[in-house]
Amino acid sequence: MKRHPTPRTALLLLALLGAGCAGGVGGTPGAAGLRDPYFPGLGNGGYDVTHYALKLDVDPAEDRLRGTATITARATQDLSAFHLDLAGLDVESATVEGRPAAVNRAGTEMTVRPAGAVEERLRAGRTFTTVVRYSGSPETVVDADGAEEGWLRTADGAVALGEPTGSMAWFPGNHHPSDKAAYDVEVTVPQALTAVSNGELVTRRTANGRTAFHWRTAEPMASYVATLAVGRFTTRQSVTPGGVRLFTAVDPASAAASEDVLKEIPAVLAWSAGRFGPYPFSSAGAIVERSDDVDYALETQNRPVFPGPPDTALLVHELAHQWFGNSVTPKTWRDMWLNEGFATYAEWLWAAGHDDVPVEESFDEAYEDDANWAFAPGDPPSAVDLSDPPVYGRGAMVVHRLRLALDDDEAFFALVRGWTEKYRHGNASTDDFTAYVEEETGRDLTGLWDAWLYGESRPPREG
Repeated sequence: MKRHPTPRTALLLLALLGAGCAGGVGGTPGAAGLRDPYFPGLGNGGYDVTHYALKLDVDPAEDRLRGTATITARATQDLSAFHLDLAGLDVESATVEGRPAAVNRAGTEMTVRPAGAVEERLRAGRTFTTVVRYSGSPETVVDADGAEEGWLRTADGAVALGEPTGSMAWFPGNHHPSDKAAYDVEVTVPQALTAVSNGELVTRRTANGRTAFHWRTAEPMASYVATLAVGRFTTRQSVTPGGVRLFTAVDPASAAASEDVLKEIPAVLAWSAGRFGPYPFSSAGAIVERSDDVDYALETQNRPVFPGPPDTALLVHELAHQWFGNSVTPKTWRDMWLNEGFATYAEWLWAAGHDDVPVEESFDEAYEDDANWAFAPGDPPSAVDLSDPPVYGRGAMVVHRLRLALDDDEAFFALVRGWTEKYRHGNASTDDFTAYVEEETGRDLTGLWDAWLYGESRPPREG
């Protein structure tokens, strides 16, 4: 049958209808996962979170958390529904733009389907607000390598640690490191306890036997470095000579042994700034738990969490992460070596300047350690391997081989400072790093990357 020409007005009508079906008011659901190489279901597509306002009520004695999460986000596509990551806990209600929304749960995926009347606000480029009310006993998440994260019970409270996926145990969100946001965390706890989170303490109010602590993180933060510690803490506040606000919270059992090393924070920050660029945040500090409450240190933004009193090397490592990992955050978990390699190299630099251990000696020790050659740091075999020695030790060797290749310390540290400046408060991948280095130096360093970052065998020490 022959097709007759369509009148112009009919063509216009069809075009308008087609646009609506393709994603106008109706839109399509955002993706349930961002296809991270190691955690394909982590994070969500279709929106970008700009701010989390978490209002939490925590009672360690009852092992219960009640929360209201107000999530402000910008749609990156026309949305009919979207996902949040949440492990355990019971969702009591959800609204989008003030109207009730339907919620479905499947594993750690929480699907939110707004009412039709608010869909206009979910067009691409528009900002919308979701409020989720939830409660329950938060989960302790066992990571792929057997480590515990999420919500960890302590002797007198709890501490929330998120790397790589544990933050979904205490609040709903887009829990992939590529989606960073500002945070306001208001936590109410029994009056005898203290609640410590990231950023700066805005207010502290006590009434009816309970105290509310309001913490604000204005700079973008990936959820895996968000933290909350509840317990009995000895706290101190001060300001560094450079104007950075310091807040430390130490379990009384760890206080005496931590005092001297925590006094080094201003000096370590100043030393780091001289090598890595200006400190990227307005506050810093530390949270020190008991050694039997937590099994590892974590570079939570502004104030790392330590499993008992840290030594100076560990303090240097975790504070270096404020530049490498917290400010310049990986695009995916495959880029983990950029965090750990630079933080480990910071330890080598500190040892050279303060302990008379030349960087070459630290490099040689790492080179001779067979554990560092189990796999290439630029491509760990699986999620189980993300915290294994090659990511740290061989990652630091990559950094040192780059320094040797430039054969100019002034140029090397200028390159590092330029890197932290270019991607300040953003996300960067390994490909971004290698391209940046080659563009800035004007050199083809394919041989270095192939041998030290991606090579399967141990290259010659002097190669």
